[in-house]
Amino acid sequence: QVQLEESGGGLVQAGGSLRLSCVASGRTFSSYSMGWFRQAPGKEREFVAAITLSAGITNYANAVTGRFTISRDNAKNTVYLQMNSLEREETAIYYCAQTEVMSRGHLAYNDWGQGTQGTVSS
Repeated sequence: QVQLEESGGGLVQAGGSLRLSCVASGRTFSSYSMGWFRQAPGKEREFVAAITLSAGITNYANAVTGRFTISRDNAKNTVYLQMNSLEREETAIYYCAQTEVMSRGHLAYNDWGQGTQGTVSS
């Protein structure tokens, strides 16, 4: 069982940036993948981005491609999400999670952090 903790959320103006971090402690395997999801009030949890811990292969939701960048520093057991050109509609709680198989579906992920709030004002 791995413990995940997100940080880096906050309040930003539309068009601004946030850099989220997810630190993993405990059991983390190089064959696993890490993903970022977000959930706005009254909306379904949606996939944002994912990355394999071994080769660093990435996958992005269409809504964020070109603006967001997911990366990992395996020596620090940390995954990052750089979010640029943020829009009002992207206000949400952002979660990181771990899966044995890379996926865009939340049911594939076994371990989750508690989330960090990102708020975009206009």
